Amino acid sequence: AKACEPLIAMIIEEIRSGPIVNMDETTVQVMHEPDRANTTKSYMWVARGGTPGTPVVLFRYHPTRAGSVATDILGDFKGYLQTDGYSGYEALGEREGLCHLGCLAHVRRKFVEVEKSAGKKAKGGTAHAVLDLIGKLYSVEHQAEKQRLDPEQIKALRAEKSRPILDKLKALLDARIATTPPKSLLGRAISYALKQWDRLVVYLEDGRLRPNNNLAENAIRPFAVGRKNWLFSGHPRGADASATLCSLIETAKANDLEPYRYLRHLFEHLPTATSDAQRKALLPPYIAPKSLIIPT
Repeated sequence: AKACEPLIAMIIEEIRSGPIVNMDETTVQVMHEPDRANTTKSYMWVARGGTPGTPVVLFRYHPTRAGSVATDILGDFKGYLQTDGYSGYEALGEREGLCHLGCLAHVRRKFVEVEKSAGKKAKGGTAHAVLDLIGKLYSVEHQAEKQRLDPEQIKALRAEKSRPILDKLKALLDARIATTPPKSLLGRAISYALKQWDRLVVYLEDGRLRPNNNLAENAIRPFAVGRKNWLFSGHPRGADASATLCSLIETAKANDLEPYRYLRHLFEHLPTATSDAQRKALLPPYIAPKSLIIPT
């Protein structure tokens, strides 16, 4: 991991140079952190960005969930930032040149919880109506994917079909917020959706954008699944090393490279790479999958 640090610095540069960044974070338990109990929660942050079509993924361990971690990762990035509704991202959304997107999937999950709690009574209720409208929004996205539309065509399709659905959804939420107990499960779901609304509709602006933050969540999921097996990192240095290797593996996967073959290729060629250009050529976006075939 120490030897791969120059590649991680390049991944950060790639993320900052792209038009869109997706960010998320999950908990990790780390032993022997200075002045902290071993049971204290720490965090593994993830950022996905870079050139569309050849993305990079960065994992970053930090003892806290402070928004300053996201600020440090993004640096001078200008473009679209997509996150969930965590308050730590709030300050980033106010910065010049940064446009913040919300996550429709997080809104949907809150109404799914409402529907589950209501059981058979959910049919015909507010949560059911909201989920039906969100389902129609995703149907538009499936149509665009099926027809393999380019970004401009996707933008036009959303303007025609998604915008009216979003207008209906907003009207429904506005009508229900006044008559729903604010501390109820439904009241909290409606409040969350309305608070996030301005960010939820940003994806209509650009066909390259997505209505949800699933790209970041999908990148961080293997780490979360693995955590159930290995449970914790034994030291902050171990957490940093784990972040480095996860960055390389998930970047390889995002570029359709088989992770083991990529790591073997990297570890064979990194020791002889003496310039930044040679090191950059070892990043997954610059490697063709067919070049990683292991000779028999």
